[in-house]
Amino acid sequence: MKKIDISSNINEIKFPLCIMNASGVLCSTERELSNLLDSNSGGVVTKSCTYKPRKGNDLPRYFEWDGGSINSMGLPNFGIKFYLDFLEKKKINKPIFLSISGCSSEENYFLIQKANESSKVTAIELNLSCPNLLEKEDMLGYKFHKFIENIFKFNKKPLGIKFPPYFQDIHIKNVAFILNQFPIFFVTCINSLPNGLFVDIDKESVVIQPKKGFGGIGGSIIKPFALANIHKFYTYLRKDISIIGCGGISSGRDIFEHILCGASVVQIGTQFMKEGISVFERLEKELIFILEKKNYSSLNNFRGKLKNIQ
Repeated sequence: MKKIDISSNINEIKFPLCIMNASGVLCSTERELSNLLDSNSGGVVTKSCTYKPRKGNDLPRYFEWDGGSINSMGLPNFGIKFYLDFLEKKKINKPIFLSISGCSSEENYFLIQKANESSKVTAIELNLSCPNLLEKEDMLGYKFHKFIENIFKFNKKPLGIKFPPYFQDIHIKNVAFILNQFPIFFVTCINSLPNGLFVDIDKESVVIQPKKGFGGIGGSIIKPFALANIHKFYTYLRKDISIIGCGGISSGRDIFEHILCGASVVQIGTQFMKEGISVFERLEKELIFILEKKNYSSLNNFRGKLKNIQ
């Protein structure tokens, strides 16, 4: 039987498996991060961290239904020192992405500088797209061009940016035009769809407390938006800028679709929350099964080769 290779890489960063966790889900505490390090995931992304610890928004702030999830977590995390100290104590056997999400350009500069000091951090995922901050805290993903140039005056680590969903072609084209001017390693798309609302018909109320029930939507319901952003970015970005696909993955078929649209690696969020650490092994088996049926030996056989109807 032909050996199936579902490893991948982002430039020189090699992933033994193209599947990893998404920041924000079961990656905050020492136990959660240790579980990810010990799992067969292809890499580990930490919880998006800030300079100082944050409690996040009031409870309840997360809710699931069959089609997806809604959350307004508000970036609860233990602060960057906690995550760097944790990594320093651990033997690392897979790529480690430190997710950072400062609430201002200045805070992000500081966080990137601290990440550069750690030999255990493989790459930085700069999260400019958290939709669940309070109104006084801006989502930087819609105006990142004002400070990205300054980052590369001092950053030496592989760095990528996690973006919010964009809904018009011209917006993605403009973002890609800016990114193509800088030594970006990857983009992660997409984060949750902002300003969603889920209603409990029995209680006639919203289901989460922060922001009067409004939150970011994740899960299978957002997959078409994720695929659209991935494929558009794949079209417009330099080919050495990889894409990490995130959004709506719950099966090997979903992973195949993300890679077909142009992703090199995928991240699992809502389904990881539902299923726990065993999700990576299941998804690996399902993806291999699909490649065997299609007689593909690696992801390179189909990555980015989505066909149009002639």
